[in-house]
Amino acid sequence: MKAINNRIANREEKQFFLFISPWLLGFLIFTLYPMGYSIFLVFTDMDMTGSGQFVGFDNIVRAFTQDPLFYRSLLNTLYFVLVSVPASLLLSFLIALLLNQKIKGVGFFRTSFYIPYITSGVAVTLLWGWIFNAQFGFINYFLSLFGITGPNWLSDTKWAMPAIIIMGIWTIGNSIIITLAGLQDIPEALYESAEIDGASSFVKITQITLPLITPTLYFNLVMGIIGGFQIFMQPYILTEGGPSYSTYTYMMHIYNSGFKYNEMGYASTLAWLLFVVIMIITLIVNRTSRHWVYYDN
Repeated sequence: MKAINNRIANREEKQFFLFISPWLLGFLIFTLYPMGYSIFLVFTDMDMTGSGQFVGFDNIVRAFTQDPLFYRSLLNTLYFVLVSVPASLLLSFLIALLLNQKIKGVGFFRTSFYIPYITSGVAVTLLWGWIFNAQFGFINYFLSLFGITGPNWLSDTKWAMPAIIIMGIWTIGNSIIITLAGLQDIPEALYESAEIDGASSFVKITQITLPLITPTLYFNLVMGIIGGFQIFMQPYILTEGGPSYSTYTYMMHIYNSGFKYNEMGYASTLAWLLFVVIMIITLIVNRTSRHWVYYDN
């Protein structure tokens, strides 16, 4: 009997490794190896052809002391994250509250809010480029109906980044669905008990909903920070970093360094510095989460 069990266990072990081998090979070839090789590139001046030499920490020194676009792109990206992430969290929570109501046709509205998240990013970005057009765009046309002259959204240094942020907030469907799932996980008995005690809707939201939804908000916060620091496609397509580098993000700087200026070693350095920045901020959020995230055990 023991021999039979051993044979079954060995067969299951072989099948396990057989089934995960496609993913494992893909991870080793397309993820782990590029990450390891990019660490090697940090200490070289390698170009796209693979030629270069060892330069030690020169790339890191260059980023902090000789590259003004390093700080400019990092500050622009930080500005985007500081504005878009809190706004996305707030709107996701409010919209999820509305979508959590038991009303007729709520499924249509849930789908409508999620569709922008799964649509083609390039197509949506081009659509927003038309919406923000200063001469015939929808927003400025709508403002003109009230006698308001709209700004040159994508050509004004003061309005270009806010336009990118507005467009980014429009695709918060995934955060809305995740928040909605968190809301539906809250026991209905808690609300019934609060109603018996005479609690108002505001009290139920602040004393029941918000504390119990904090794990979901924490997840959306971390994912929003990680995604926000990687903003690239929208400013690259709409403004190419302009005007006057006002929308020049960190990922654009990495892309230009590697594929426009043929400096793969320096681009790898910028990428790993971004990893360090995201890691530090994520650790800070994780450390402070113990003071505001409530887990109902």
